[in-house]
Amino acid sequence: MLDDFFIRALLAGIGLAMVTGPAGCFIVWRRLAYFGETIAHSALLGVAIAVLVDLHLVIGIFVTAALVVLAMYYLERRDTLPTDTLLGLLSHGGLAVGLVLLSFFPNMRVDLQALLFGDILAVSHTDLAVIWGGGVLALGLLWWIWRPLLAATVSPDLAVVAGLKPERAQLVFGILLAAVIAAAIKIVGVLLIVALLIIPSASVRRFAASPEQMAAGAAVVGMTAVAGGLFASATFDTPSGPSIVVTALVLFILTRLGRTLPAGDAR
Repeated sequence: MLDDFFIRALLAGIGLAMVTGPAGCFIVWRRLAYFGETIAHSALLGVAIAVLVDLHLVIGIFVTAALVVLAMYYLERRDTLPTDTLLGLLSHGGLAVGLVLLSFFPNMRVDLQALLFGDILAVSHTDLAVIWGGGVLALGLLWWIWRPLLAATVSPDLAVVAGLKPERAQLVFGILLAAVIAAAIKIVGVLLIVALLIIPSASVRRFAASPEQMAAGAAVVGMTAVAGGLFASATFDTPSGPSIVVTALVLFILTRLGRTLPAGDAR
């Protein structure tokens, strides 16, 4: 018989994987891994801001991550620096500022290890409601921007000509990614969330005959990694967050050994 906390952890991980799978496909297609890292690194700055203004940590992380997305959106159109340079500035600058601000609160009770690596076994019923409610909203939002975002991934110019407003879709996707990362911090942590976004999508890319199949397959791989990682963590007494990511990595390696089917993904 499974303990209540284990069931809550399993449900939370499955709810998160249902969103990170499809969202991660666009990260893989559009080569946005560093963009995801930048948003994740802003989490520490979000924690510091939440403490300063007495906000819930998840709200502080989301607001800060959303501001990073907006800053990137603005700088890409106003600055001549390459995108990867701007991402590096925002990523490491945000991380450094967050650490400096946190140093001014030596008595602040924040579990940095849980923030960095997650603590899925501590998920509460309230957290479950937030994850599943937010997950449904996130999937609905992703469905709404799916067509223009996919078109912009294949050919931005054609998407503009077709009147699909790809820039708006990209901005909405960035905000959506900020919300997903903020919600995932408690489960897998800052250092592992990008892996959960990328690895399931990369695992099924060779076998998907369409973008929609890849999105669904990535969600299934993510849910399998969550379940396998939690049971492995319980069996071998290993950290739950890293165990989930290691399980996803094992699944990725296994897919590299499999037979490639005709692919129809957005490249």
